[in-house]
Amino acid sequence: MLDLGPRLGDWLAEGREVAVATVVSVGGSAPRGPGAALAVDGAGAVIGSVSGGCVEASVYDLCEEALKTGGSVLERFGYSDDDAFAVGLTCGGVLDVLVTPVPADGPVGALLRSALDTSARGEPVALVRVVQGPGELLGGMLLVRADGSREGGLGGHEDLDRTAAAEALAALDTGRTGTVELSPDGSHCPEGLTLLVETSVPPPRMIVFGAVDFAAALVRAGKFLGHHVTVCDARPVFTTPERFPEADEVVVDWPHRYLRSTRTDARTVVCVLTHDAKFDVPLLEVALRLPLAFVGAMGSHRTHADRDRRLREIGLEEHELARLRSPIGLDLGGRTPEETALSITAEIVAARRGGTGLPLTGSGRPIHHSVHQRRRSA
Repeated sequence: MLDLGPRLGDWLAEGREVAVATVVSVGGSAPRGPGAALAVDGAGAVIGSVSGGCVEASVYDLCEEALKTGGSVLERFGYSDDDAFAVGLTCGGVLDVLVTPVPADGPVGALLRSALDTSARGEPVALVRVVQGPGELLGGMLLVRADGSREGGLGGHEDLDRTAAAEALAALDTGRTGTVELSPDGSHCPEGLTLLVETSVPPPRMIVFGAVDFAAALVRAGKFLGHHVTVCDARPVFTTPERFPEADEVVVDWPHRYLRSTRTDARTVVCVLTHDAKFDVPLLEVALRLPLAFVGAMGSHRTHADRDRRLREIGLEEHELARLRSPIGLDLGGRTPEETALSITAEIVAARRGGTGLPLTGSGRPIHHSVHQRRRSA
């Protein structure tokens, strides 16, 4: 429900009675992932979406019912072969949706407001909720911040809150939202207790090295995908905000020095567009040894072969070199800066989501991949 952001926070601050429907888990070609939410207030106003339209009307009805009864419900929606017009997902997927009333003046409303306020300030926050388990634990809610501080509780053993907080912190590291199965005493032995760990984190970074014409198009594509985009180059005459007005940051510095000093994480994307050995080699030496989501470099196959040789000479090992995507991008046949940016961002999305980059026509493969959607503890 954190994806509903300030609008839901405003509703609660105004004292509205609200019911929130949240996607708990998905299967098959479901259109939206865990954490997607829809909220309905007492006057019937609605914000958000759980399916892009497939089951919104039915979920809306469940929210209105929850407002009347004050009870929560976990509902499964899936495609009906018997009746294509039945409530379900015609795309063939399955959604588990949790519908919960949120009284504005109760502890749940206060905790949710705190989570939404933290998220609105751009601070990482995780919300943990019991979605399946013993009746006395259902509806329990725990807020966890990146510094480990907590608010609320799941209503059970203190060890359960402690384990849930650890799971939430792990999810914050990667910006993951999904379910975790535990036992009521907090041990990692699944015994009928399912938690939804929902995270809100700042946008992932895209760092574009090389203030070239292709970079301007890539900045626009990166922003479209929701990245916080930085352009960095050592040449001040090219590296100006006027040339890259849509970038969040424009930095004049030697690429390897900037990358070594700036904040990165496991969601950070690095795109090297300079194809100049004096910039590329020291930069890639740093990048390929950081836990980044994606490292790609532009250049011809000949440029890549020379770059690979130089990186080996300075001591990079095979497993480090295997992380480099070069020449960067999928083979779309594009030539213009915009087409090249599309090729690069397509590879970034494929790497993130576990896609193949191959046409879907005639493939028989699922359209939506389920990489790490549901995490089961060992």
